Amino acid sequence: MKHNLGFETLCKAARQTVKTCSVDDVKKLLDNQQLPLLIDVREESEWNHDHLPHAVHLGRGIIERDIETLVPNQETTIILYCGGGYRSILAAESLTKMGYRNIISMDGGYRGWKEAGYSLVKE
Repeated sequence: MKHNLGFETLCKAARQTVKTCSVDDVKKLLDNQQLPLLIDVREESEWNHDHLPHAVHLGRGIIERDIETLVPNQETTIILYCGGGYRSILAAESLTKMGYRNIISMDGGYRGWKEAGYSLVKE
């Protein structure tokens, strides 16, 4: 998907300040039972179709509003993912600005996970 220049510029700037990891990094953590909190920031309809194992849903539109209820400890390690890595990088930047210190955005997102052939779940 081709994104607008302004959006790409915003994401590129956020990428300079946010930690990232790869789809393979997340898979290794999952396989070793060391996966930290994994949050899917996609839209609810995307989540309902399928999502990564052990993920919880907190959409990009409400994450800033609800994160402190779900995760009151700002030291908690959290990996965020979206469809391709753009929305999660912006959400990670936002949570970092809110004081969360261990926020990571998964590069490649859901599409990268699916393309790698890793399992997805539907509830």
